[in-house]
Amino acid sequence: MALLAQDSAVPCALVALTVFRAPAWACLICFTSYKERTRICQIFAGIQGPELEKCQEAFSSAFADLADIEINYNERSHLHDAFTQMTHSLQEIAAAQGSFNVAFPDAAEKMRKVIMKLKGAQACVPPCGFQDVARRFLCYGCYSKACNFPLDCPVQDLTVTRGQQAKFSCTVNFQLPKEEITYSWKFAGGGLRTQDQSYFRDIPRAQGYLARIRPVQPTHSGTFSCSILHDQRPVARLYFFLNVTSAPPRGEIELQVSFRKVLRWAPKETETLEPWRPSLGELLARPEALTPGNQCLLAALAAVASASATLMVWVFFRWYFKGN
Repeated sequence: MALLAQDSAVPCALVALTVFRAPAWACLICFTSYKERTRICQIFAGIQGPELEKCQEAFSSAFADLADIEINYNERSHLHDAFTQMTHSLQEIAAAQGSFNVAFPDAAEKMRKVIMKLKGAQACVPPCGFQDVARRFLCYGCYSKACNFPLDCPVQDLTVTRGQQAKFSCTVNFQLPKEEITYSWKFAGGGLRTQDQSYFRDIPRAQGYLARIRPVQPTHSGTFSCSILHDQRPVARLYFFLNVTSAPPRGEIELQVSFRKVLRWAPKETETLEPWRPSLGELLARPEALTPGNQCLLAALAAVASASATLMVWVFFRWYFKGN
């Protein structure tokens, strides 16, 4: 692995676990080589002898608090650089005749602070997808661990009336990489609800995370599949089953429209009740309208009409006899 120390490899790490018998300091084993660790103790205690074994045991004890450390997979390079600087510093202390009983605990404490400042891995978001932001690196076994979710997401059902619009959104709940994300769409027709890729055919013109069908026809009934790719590698596959139903009869549509209008109707707040003012014909045709007030009004109208008629007759006769 390029990000590990220069002479580090899986066989070397296994040898170190066997020789030093210290799985608790596995982070040190993952990010430094067996040769580097042995060289540090030889500078401190000599090439061989009891002091060399004491140095190795002190090395193990100092890093015991770093047992079972998990870090963000993308932070491996930062931790590797920190361990490289630590080995150089320990070699300088050893060359200056320093004590490994003091140097090792100080180095372990500095590494613990470095690990605490690293960006943590995000939590896994069910139910599907390869979530790179949630990938972890485990020092105990020097391996990475991803979320244990399938690549295929559950099928989402969508029912649309013929002639209407169907819309599919190819999105997931976890964070995607910011670059080199592409989308590919496929379709399995014939009203088939499936996740078997052998039934799907590519939709060449479909691009982007959003797909729309307008107007929907019965031939569109089936399963649409969207693959999210990062650098041409699949991250997640989403499925949408489209069920196309027939449009209701025209009479039923008109009835629904009328019913909606009734539901939307409401009296205006500015409306007020006005008093009833009956006409003369209504007064004569409806006896209940002849209230005392209306009767006085009729009598006054009759008196005015009689006086007007008398005046007109007197004016006519006066004009007639004067002419003769």
